[in-house]
Amino acid sequence: MSPRTELHADGEHAAGRKATISREDLLAAALKLIGPHRSVSTLSLREVAREAGIAPNSFYRQFRDMDELAVALIDLAGHSLQKIIEAARQRAATDRSAVRGAVEAFMEQLRADDKLLHVLLREGTVGSDAFKQAVERQLRFFEEELRVSLIQINAAQGIVLREPALVAKAITRLVFAMGATAMDLPRERDPELIRELTLMSRMIIAGSRTLVAEPGL
Repeated sequence: MSPRTELHADGEHAAGRKATISREDLLAAALKLIGPHRSVSTLSLREVAREAGIAPNSFYRQFRDMDELAVALIDLAGHSLQKIIEAARQRAATDRSAVRGAVEAFMEQLRADDKLLHVLLREGTVGSDAFKQAVERQLRFFEEELRVSLIQINAAQGIVLREPALVAKAITRLVFAMGATAMDLPRERDPELIRELTLMSRMIIAGSRTLVAEPGL
């Protein structure tokens, strides 16, 4: 056996593979492989290991299986949602149009994101139950943060919302559904999408305000 193909004690080849690997390295490798026509749920362990430059057996030092990697990827994507929330709150403090500011923050993060937000938008209905539950957990987090913001913004104007949690859920699901479509559209369409999303979100909020006077519904 030549020195280039010499095996380590654990059975790995010395040449062309990294001696050590981190969870972050494997997550980065998975992100490189996914795209418009590839879902996280379709990736194989061997593909990710090859992209990361390690032997397949080394994968298990960081993750139990591909499901665990996928869930870790979704949890990491939650940071993208936090950035959107923080940006939206900053704009709400300086801009009268809090809804438009939030939509703009979402679109900016979508374009600037390193595929993490894309994972949440595109793949929430595929993969294992654990994967779907991880996506749903991040969506519920976003909805709760939005619920709190909606209550605060409207209360400052002396306005009460009917079922603010449901309002937050409706807006979140709307924005995520249209965001999934926006990923495949050119950036030139962003102003149009922002206008439509802003108007639809305001319609939802206006409906909630109106229904306060109709408790029987």
